[in-house]
Amino acid sequence: MTDTERSILVVVHARRDDTVDAAARVIAALSAAGARPVLPADDREMLACIEPAFGSIAALGIDVAVDDIELAIVLGGDGTILRAAELVRGGTAPVLGINLGHVGFLAEIERDDMDDAVRRAILQDYRVEERLALSVRVKDADGVVLYDTWALNEATVEKASRERMLEVVMEIDGRPLSSFGCDGVVISTPTGSTAYNFSGGGPVIWPTVEAIAVVPLSAHALFARPLVVGPEASVAIEVLERTNGTGILWCDGRRSHDLPPGARVVVRRSERPVRLARLHPAAFTDRLVRKFRLPVEGWRGPADGAPPTTEMPVRRIAPTHGEAL
Repeated sequence: MTDTERSILVVVHARRDDTVDAAARVIAALSAAGARPVLPADDREMLACIEPAFGSIAALGIDVAVDDIELAIVLGGDGTILRAAELVRGGTAPVLGINLGHVGFLAEIERDDMDDAVRRAILQDYRVEERLALSVRVKDADGVVLYDTWALNEATVEKASRERMLEVVMEIDGRPLSSFGCDGVVISTPTGSTAYNFSGGGPVIWPTVEAIAVVPLSAHALFARPLVVGPEASVAIEVLERTNGTGILWCDGRRSHDLPPGARVVVRRSERPVRLARLHPAAFTDRLVRKFRLPVEGWRGPADGAPPTTEMPVRRIAPTHGEAL
């Protein structure tokens, strides 16, 4: 395959002036290097309204298939990165996040390092992390699958009406654990442990730990504490028939499905992980400190002088087109 056939997706938060300018710079750099920049069809339409030149860029799913995407470069915050992961879900392209948002916990690169990050992306000078994702299914009372989706951060069963409580029963590996009324239940990956799971009082889970967190929200029960189960566990949340109202399933805050009484949400590890491109090996502890601005004054360093470990095992990408070695 020649360099001119390389297709790199650029996903942008198209409603902000700074990201529109950043998109123009990235697209120009990709084109100058002989790679083909690709935009999501919706992004191309919105950007073309701002600058007509964007209308000539190839569109994902129209001009270029997802299987042909080598890498997705994301300009925005965590929400835009989650959207990019959804766009490339059917292929193998890793996602490289350049943070133009606020916290940007999933992003690898900050705004000031964007040009160097794009240069290294063109050279394929990056590593790939594979992150555990969730398979999520909604079944009716007869076990018929009504909805089938996935999540990188979390699947959340929530009450649909603010004034009503959701009555659920929780099941782990086919065995009932407890039933209670609540505002909802968050089922999170390690990647999502710093998102909704964290806000709900759940534990932060290092990316090197393969596990699933289950966190009840505002539960009326004596035993409704956060749980951490193994990566191969099956977690089911059933909306009890006695619920006065309905629930709703949200996955990564992007995909939703209504849950009538009797509906059953089954969550387990997905067979397909999400692939994140990383330029700089860094300890996850450092990422927590930086993103949450944690106080570390007074630290004198490890007594044994041991060097910091990398965030998680990665695979090196060679500077040629193709799959990771």
